[in-house]
Amino acid sequence: MRLLAILACILWGSAFAGAKIGFTFMPPILLSGMRFSLAGLLLLPLILHKKVEIRKTISQNWKFMLLFAFAQTFMQYGLFFMGLNKVPAATAAIIIGAGPLFVAILAHLTLHDDKMNLKKMFAILLGVSGVIFISLNKGGLTSDNPQFYIGVFLLLSSNLVGGYTNIMVVKHKKPISPILLTSFANFTGGVMLLITGFSLEKFPTQTLPLEFYAALIWLAIIPAAGFSIWYTLLQKPGVKVSELNIWKFIVPVTGCILSWIILPDEKPDIASIIGILSITLALQVFQMPITIWNQILRKLGFNV
Repeated sequence: MRLLAILACILWGSAFAGAKIGFTFMPPILLSGMRFSLAGLLLLPLILHKKVEIRKTISQNWKFMLLFAFAQTFMQYGLFFMGLNKVPAATAAIIIGAGPLFVAILAHLTLHDDKMNLKKMFAILLGVSGVIFISLNKGGLTSDNPQFYIGVFLLLSSNLVGGYTNIMVVKHKKPISPILLTSFANFTGGVMLLITGFSLEKFPTQTLPLEFYAALIWLAIIPAAGFSIWYTLLQKPGVKVSELNIWKFIVPVTGCILSWIILPDEKPDIASIIGILSITLALQVFQMPITIWNQILRKLGFNV
């Protein structure tokens, strides 16, 4: 499970660069709609290969699947792309990297078997600190541009909706193929975004270069693969949504490391290295057996 969770987070961490490339040629809502519509179609051959009962599943779960497509793709990623288009990538990493905190709070409030505890709180706060260390030196959280604050609000809203969609999957009792759910949500939500984008944005008239299409294809592969993995893990017995989402602290780390490798003007710095070490420690604390955690607390003078 850990390796699959890490793989999904690495995929998501690579999306920032692709989105920034896409924004130079396409407005954010249209780009998001094209990305997710294509992502939904990419999964169709796999659905057919696995002989998933498409008609039966949709007929029995169409209300949930439509609501999920609206929330997960149209709302969450529409807000994310519009926010990312208005703020520096560093600031976006701070906000999106804090996503596990939103999920943990929502899970604590809505799921009876996924409550907050001291170990989980410490791991989450440590992980958030690491994200801030990575990102502060690359942009900070202050700006005189009012569009910046609109972008921050959009990204925070995206985090909140994203946390809610995780809860939706866990609370839905009828079994749905994660691949079919991902494909349906991506394609249907993508069409919603395209309709909205054509209504609000201007489609570019110039010929789009190969660079744009390469970025678009990669952006489509990310949700097709990443969410198929994620929703498969969420549906496994005994998996707690807040605990699985701890791994999302890897996303901003992946973004930094890929930038150092791929981009010639990006180099490691002290703040980023400290941030990565902080996130690594957060994951280690989270994976620590509760007995060892309690022993550490007793040595520090806490009564547990």
